[in-house]
Amino acid sequence: MNDRRHAPVSRRQLLQNVACGFGGLALSAMAHQNASASAKKAGNSLGELPTHFPPCAKRVIFIFMQGGPSQVDTFDYKPALAEQDGNSFEFSDARVKANSGKKVSTHKLMKSPWKFRQYGETGRWVSDLFPETARHVDDMAMVHSMHTEGVAHGPATIFLHTGATNFVRPSVGSWITYGLGTENANLPGFVAICPSAGNGGPRNYGSAFLPPSCQGTAIGDPNSPDIMIRDLKNPSTSRNEQQRHLQLTQALNRQQLLQNGGGAELESVVKSYELAWRMQSHAPELLDLVGETPETLKLYGIGEKETDKFGRQCLIARRLCEAGVRYLQVNYGDNGANPAWDQHSNLPKHEQHARRVDRPISALLTDLKRRGLLEDTLVWWGSEFGRTPYSQSNGTGRDHNPSGFTMWLAGGGVKPGITYGSTDEFGHQAVENKVHMHDMHATILHLLGIDHEKLTYRYSGRDFRLTDVHGHVVHDLFA
Repeated sequence: MNDRRHAPVSRRQLLQNVACGFGGLALSAMAHQNASASAKKAGNSLGELPTHFPPCAKRVIFIFMQGGPSQVDTFDYKPALAEQDGNSFEFSDARVKANSGKKVSTHKLMKSPWKFRQYGETGRWVSDLFPETARHVDDMAMVHSMHTEGVAHGPATIFLHTGATNFVRPSVGSWITYGLGTENANLPGFVAICPSAGNGGPRNYGSAFLPPSCQGTAIGDPNSPDIMIRDLKNPSTSRNEQQRHLQLTQALNRQQLLQNGGGAELESVVKSYELAWRMQSHAPELLDLVGETPETLKLYGIGEKETDKFGRQCLIARRLCEAGVRYLQVNYGDNGANPAWDQHSNLPKHEQHARRVDRPISALLTDLKRRGLLEDTLVWWGSEFGRTPYSQSNGTGRDHNPSGFTMWLAGGGVKPGITYGSTDEFGHQAVENKVHMHDMHATILHLLGIDHEKLTYRYSGRDFRLTDVHGHVVHDLFA
């Protein structure tokens, strides 16, 4: 028995406990119920944390092409498609199998509408969809043998971002923030620029059972031309008034922590309020492009109709990267049921999306390289899956293809100018040096100095990790 339960309570103590108690309840509701001792590490994750071994990269910029651009129309050149155009072949199609149970189905091959050309000293083949990005092929490690889980956008997108399809798990950026902390205490360690509300939505940048300080901060919306942090400023009060409010709120929060405890989870929520206050002073200037030179704005295509939005996203990513944000996710997509690159019946629309992103991506690589940032910044480009080399229902589009697709990496310790793995002659299935999405996650963590098998978090009596019980580091990609 606790003697305090039977001790008399004064009116002042009663009022104090009641007043502060409601604040404690609100904070507790925001925190996870299952705090653990390991959470204390991430509870103080605003500072830099040690790596398992010397890292090649300090930060990551993930350029997410939502919806599945076609690998055989972009970076995976397959001459056999043109030679066999219109001919029917049997394929083992994961999506057909999931929908109908048929292990084998017959489909008509469809050649690419775009020409492929060779670029760089390596002579890499790239289609006319990405002529600007193609100028950087000598800096890229092209992985043509990707395969993944999930045949629909929702599961595959969640798997790309969290390593799981059927459970709520922390996102890649949250795991990295948990493991490494942030370089700048005035900014979040993880920022998602213009994330989609669909196909996983906040789960794609959420922290799940990791402490709230590891969650990604969303900036901007796919359907809005403005890129801003929601509710960053309170127009109804002055900065001095806001500061007094924060100090009072934090004083009450910390009193609750001292009196009643609350664990590292509650401590993380308190720290998130402090971070939000510091962001009010530092984030606005990073999102303001007024200080950039006209040459830089032109490089990214800012001010031009097709490239303005994504150009701003990429330039803001460079500015946040330079300021010390650890993981940046630059999203090209929308909030629709059929996201961006998802062309089931209108493959030529790929050209519209490519014109919007090609120049900004090229500009980002150029800008990072000339500023000396590409050396320790890993740029990762890709989507949740690829597309089939045959037409869907003999039409003018391509269906989903998780069996073989392309991702590329640049900078951050990656071996430049190499091609790793391959798909079959038509670009349908990965056949040589296959790389699963778990392997890609393990490889990215390794470049950051993290052993993916040691980056764990105990939750509900089990040690979890990004790669679950899978994942192999692809050492051949390292310089």
